[in-house]
Amino acid sequence: MKDRIQISEHRFQPRPGAVEERHLLLQVTDPTLPFQEQVAALKEVYLELTGGRDVLLRRFFLSDAANQLPALGAAFGNLPACATSVVQQPPLGGCKVAAWVWCAAGFTVEGPMASHNGYSHHWIGGLHAPDAGPEGQVGTIFRAYESALAAQGMSVAGECIRTWIFVRDVDTNYAGVVKGRRDYFSRIGLTPRTRFIASTGIQGSYADPAVRVGMDAYAVGGLAPGQIRYLHAYDHLSPTAAYGVTFERGTAVSYGDRRHVFISGTASIDAAGQVLYPGDPVRQSERLVENVSALLAEAEAGLEDVRMALVYLRDTADYVRVRAWFETQHPELEPIYLLAPVCRPAWLVEMECIAVLPVSGNPFPAL
Repeated sequence: MKDRIQISEHRFQPRPGAVEERHLLLQVTDPTLPFQEQVAALKEVYLELTGGRDVLLRRFFLSDAANQLPALGAAFGNLPACATSVVQQPPLGGCKVAAWVWCAAGFTVEGPMASHNGYSHHWIGGLHAPDAGPEGQVGTIFRAYESALAAQGMSVAGECIRTWIFVRDVDTNYAGVVKGRRDYFSRIGLTPRTRFIASTGIQGSYADPAVRVGMDAYAVGGLAPGQIRYLHAYDHLSPTAAYGVTFERGTAVSYGDRRHVFISGTASIDAAGQVLYPGDPVRQSERLVENVSALLAEAEAGLEDVRMALVYLRDTADYVRVRAWFETQHPELEPIYLLAPVCRPAWLVEMECIAVLPVSGNPFPAL
């Protein structure tokens, strides 16, 4: 089945005996296969690469969640439990399913919680609330997340590192998401004078059409003061609050042996908050990579340290040109390309990524 799956595997181990991390990006390569065969090929490669063990998180990207979710659940539902997310963001290139899998050897994994060396890593996928409009749904989602973290002795303001907010019909519903998140953050004390949380707010759907908003999130318990740093690159990007939204451009978490760098969804924007190169997806790709590089540099990282990247496109017609540009200019990234409009219609392309790099000389425990 390996010949039916494109595998991008990025390993990181700072030294022998340290925790080895792996990010796997798996994409079906034959669009003529029925969905069940695409899932079977994906599962076989997933098991071959992971053995079903050491998986912290897996996210599946589907082209038609309402019809495909039952077959996906039947294929993967009997495997060892881990944090799982499923979102309708069609993989570009014509296939129906792709996956991102984050593995780390030696962790104790119990559902959404993975622990090691005094740290507790809490992943949660698919939080949703189909009982209100987008503003109400996002408030309900964050309150549910607050309760889930409280059960583990954590809080949204204290331990949440990263969120992904998926919005059905983003052009219509994103304004409600922005207001609901801003109101919730204000209630828990996160304001432009303090800080926010790294995030991607993007088109994404669930099988239930009543769900207008869903969320994945990642929190870490056991961090000490000084282990988290927020990234801004103000010479390239405006503060997000300048145009009314409430998220951090990037967050770096330092451990004794490595640094994780989470770059939020980043597009072609300048330091005044204006969209650059409207109508030109290739020039926008150039600028977003420049912006991502500036954010990474604040964490002493570079594109060579990126272990996982997702590229979101608004228009399938731009896929061939954008992919050709990335493959020519930045072949090291090997992203998954997804159909997922960004929060501003003028943004034709956006990228998010996770970088991991070695560090030493700080007083913190290793991962």
